[in-house]
Amino acid sequence: MSRPTSIKLPPHLTLQPTHQSTDLKGRRRSGSIVKVEEVGGRVEEMLDRNAYANINANWVNAKGAWLIHVVLVFTGKIIIDTIPGMTQQISWTLVNLIYLALSYLMFHWVTGIPFDNELHGGAYDDLTLWEQIDDGAQYTPSKKWLFTAPILLFLASTHYTNYNPWLFAVNLTALICFAIIPKLPQLHRQRVRFLAQDASGMATPVTPSFSHSDKAGILDPSSITDAHFQ
Repeated sequence: MSRPTSIKLPPHLTLQPTHQSTDLKGRRRSGSIVKVEEVGGRVEEMLDRNAYANINANWVNAKGAWLIHVVLVFTGKIIIDTIPGMTQQISWTLVNLIYLALSYLMFHWVTGIPFDNELHGGAYDDLTLWEQIDDGAQYTPSKKWLFTAPILLFLASTHYTNYNPWLFAVNLTALICFAIIPKLPQLHRQRVRFLAQDASGMATPVTPSFSHSDKAGILDPSSITDAHFQ
């Protein structure tokens, strides 16, 4: 005898859809408030950086590259002194702060290279100019000079401001924040991200939740036996 192709359940036995796709409540993974991650360490990026010379960073080792800092400082000092009513204390303070701000912007803020980027396959996109100099090597002559120059300017500005405590505090704070800390080897290729989201972007799975009315009408199919059809 052939079995029926479909089975009809008695009226009092009905299967209710679980609606797991709509009733599942997921909780987004909370991102870290502060996250430190390293950039530019992949093998393929290192190979791309060694393919061609990086003219964006090699200029710091050229003749006259060290002297240009001194020329720019004295040029800026002459221009600021032309402002009416300018005193020597404020003038040297402004020279020091402007130099520190411009050097931080140039060496530690802007990333990538402005030209011939396609030759390196974008390997420098995440690296600052300071991290590109001498292929990232530490304590090279160029980096020692770039580390020493703002300190010498700070000492000069402190002397010509007659050791004013308020101006000394301003100059010292700017020196530490904009010139010394960003150049520390411990921060090489390190990025501090605030309120960083989880890279996976997936929701944390949780147990499905059903309302009380849904639980009352749900019948587990595995509990159905032949006795229900008699």
